[in-house]
Amino acid sequence: MKKKNNNLLYDVHETPPMGKRFILAFQHVFAMFGATILVPITVNKLAGGNILSVPVTLFASGMGTLIYILCTKGKSPVYLGSSFAFITPMVLAYAKSGQPGVLIGIMGVGLFYVLVALIVHFTGKEWLDKVLSPIVVGPMIMIIGLSLAPTAVSSIGIAEDSVLNWKNIVVAVVTFLVTAIIALRGKKFLRVIPFLIGILTGYILSVCLGIVDFTPVKEAAFFSVPKFVVPFASYKPNFRGLLTILPVALVSIAEHVGDHTVLGTIINKNLLQDPGLDRTLMGDGLATFAAGLIGGPANTTYGENTSVVGMTKVASVKVLKLAAIIAMVFAFFGKFTALLETIPSPVLGGVSLLLYGFIAVNGLRVLVENQVDFTNIKNVIVSATMFILGLGGAVITIKSGDASVALSGMSLAAIIGILLNLLLKEEKAS
Repeated sequence: MKKKNNNLLYDVHETPPMGKRFILAFQHVFAMFGATILVPITVNKLAGGNILSVPVTLFASGMGTLIYILCTKGKSPVYLGSSFAFITPMVLAYAKSGQPGVLIGIMGVGLFYVLVALIVHFTGKEWLDKVLSPIVVGPMIMIIGLSLAPTAVSSIGIAEDSVLNWKNIVVAVVTFLVTAIIALRGKKFLRVIPFLIGILTGYILSVCLGIVDFTPVKEAAFFSVPKFVVPFASYKPNFRGLLTILPVALVSIAEHVGDHTVLGTIINKNLLQDPGLDRTLMGDGLATFAAGLIGGPANTTYGENTSVVGMTKVASVKVLKLAAIIAMVFAFFGKFTALLETIPSPVLGGVSLLLYGFIAVNGLRVLVENQVDFTNIKNVIVSATMFILGLGGAVITIKSGDASVALSGMSLAAIIGILLNLLLKEEKAS
């Protein structure tokens, strides 16, 4: 008989009654919802093309969670949602190689996870700790958030070339304030879903001000199969965007380790030992590969859902399974997913002002919590170089005949940061 975890109402292997299970599952769906749907909407807006779709993203999120649960033998109560780390790399890859390049890149990320999982299985994780040092991971996360800052400002309508519209400003400000107040003062579950509440509030205000176009909702069917995009059937694979997207996987792997460490503390289990980092990475990797295979974005562990586990004290994996199935079912409601795509830019801008800022601040928190010493000139060199390359638009293109491969911005910063940290010697004491 398995030992009961006294910190939890329901442990990982336990099953709440059906009614309670549905309520808890919907809490997990709502927790991941606001951020997850922002990924395809933001990517499409930035790229000026239809790269990702909300229905496929929702389906990939649920499917990925089920794959993860299978790989971890139902021992880890994790929900996988869309990763923000890959937004900018996906946009850059789209500019070079179109949608095929983006999706092949996402599948490449999944396979890279699998490769790392296999190496960890046979050699342990000590080498990973050296490669993904806090002085590399912290600035990288900050670059991800800060690189998205112009998107939020542009969406609000206050960029240098924007024409001010009072309705857009009002919607953005109200969305921002509601999101911030809920994050700061919200009670119980509301505090876990500030972005969802902010989006709902901003959307309702937008409807009242007449800036929502419901035409896509009217034209959509009540039930429709998501438009899955599959290699060879839907497009010819293009590998030119692979190196633009792939290096960012190092940062998402670091987040993966951190999220599992936090969750393990909440449920009083060492998830990096059981089921093990090799299994959790394998689950995340196969989930991401499967997402790219059907036209979805890369998956990642969601801190919002970890918060739900901590708040409800229910770590039951069967609750997460049900949440995953519900998300997949939502993907087939055509009217519903069409409604999501009518969210106006000012709403996205208002909520993104906080969301992207939160990402950047999380990078700063990595540096603070690990007590990174910036009186050490080596740390200054590594972080300074990463910031300038990552935010300065640096590009290195390697050509061979008609073929070319480009490393740019975020990806270049990650690679150079890791190399500098490994190769530079520590400052000599004077």
